[in-house]
Amino acid sequence: MYDYDLLVVGSANADLVIGVERRPEPGETVLGSDLAVHPGGKGANQAVAAARLGARTALLARVGDDVYGRLLLDSQRAAGVDTVGVLVGKAPTGVALITVDPSGDNSIVVSPGANGHLAPEDVRAAGSLFHASRVVSAQLEIPLETVVEVVRSLAPDSRFVLNPSPPRPLPREVLAACDPLIVNEHEAKVLLGDAGAGGEPAHRARLLLAKGPRSVVVTLGAQGALVADGRGVGRIDPVTVDAVDTTGAGDAFTAALCWGLGRGVPLQEAAAYAARVGAVAVTRRGAQESFPTAAEVDAR
Repeated sequence: MYDYDLLVVGSANADLVIGVERRPEPGETVLGSDLAVHPGGKGANQAVAAARLGARTALLARVGDDVYGRLLLDSQRAAGVDTVGVLVGKAPTGVALITVDPSGDNSIVVSPGANGHLAPEDVRAAGSLFHASRVVSAQLEIPLETVVEVVRSLAPDSRFVLNPSPPRPLPREVLAACDPLIVNEHEAKVLLGDAGAGGEPAHRARLLLAKGPRSVVVTLGAQGALVADGRGVGRIDPVTVDAVDTTGAGDAFTAALCWGLGRGVPLQEAAAYAARVGAVAVTRRGAQESFPTAAEVDAR
């Protein structure tokens, strides 16, 4: 019996958000809205999103001993996430500077702060969390060597899900553990390099699968998503909504997919549910505060 449906290993940031009429060009200054501060970070976002859906969730992360760190811990606990794995200290809490335009699209710059100090030895020290978790997810806002240690720490029958954001080349050992590797179109192109420059998204999904993951999911925004595994490539139909803010939508998608996989739902079905969860999230402002409960998803 697993204690957790999902263990998220990743980043925890304070999101500093400004709304703008349009994002600035290089060398340009634009005026924006009042500054809003929200709990965020891809790891913390995924943990909250999964817990809101009903998953028994734990977070392994590092925050600073500061007001932003306390904000993040409070947000996790309020959502029902087990924070036994959240370490405090070594650097200030990570910060994400986010601009959001009227269409809901965003641009993000991250100062990693304490996230950059989540080390392989922290993963090794949390071995009991790994053995108690059915699914383990990670992202790349923490050091790559830490993600490698996550893969090496997996329990024999647990499932590993990776969203390589921000994207960078991945070791074969990490790619081989992914089931699935979840990427958007930009991340897919970065991982594939010149091979991903042309062709359709389905072609890129096949190329990514050939790199070694057990399965691949390519999210396509308003066009839905693609699921690729040894049986071929399937399409997930889009869910049409009026987007207000896309911040955190990919994290909501990943969390929902992990939650489905942890319950034994087939990948295609889990991705379809995840698309519904992500669609609800983009109709609300912010990241963690936009994530729906399972009842809210079912009501749509």
